[in-house]
Amino acid sequence: MSLQDEVTAVQRCLDDLGRALARLEKHLGSRDLELRRVRTDAAHLRESVTLLRDVHPAAQPRLETVHVPDTPYDASLWKDVDDEGVGARDRRAP
Repeated sequence: MSLQDEVTAVQRCLDDLGRALARLEKHLGSRDLELRRVRTDAAHLRESVTLLRDVHPAAQPRLETVHVPDTPYDASLWKDVDDEGVGARDRRAP
């Protein structure tokens, strides 16, 4: 795995942790001291991963440029396609 993939995996884990803590908070309430400490620790971890990504540019996601030609698409691509929200041209709505 590349550095970018590893940092992204860590961020996903922190997202999962945040969701799990939110579910736990529903059971324990937001006034639970230990839960607040874990939430604070999770926030610090998120900030640290953001700093890590900023310090190591190789961890930045790379945006790829996709060239889209100006020429019209081949009409056969749309041969059997329904218009979204409008429906098929040769049928009526029920």
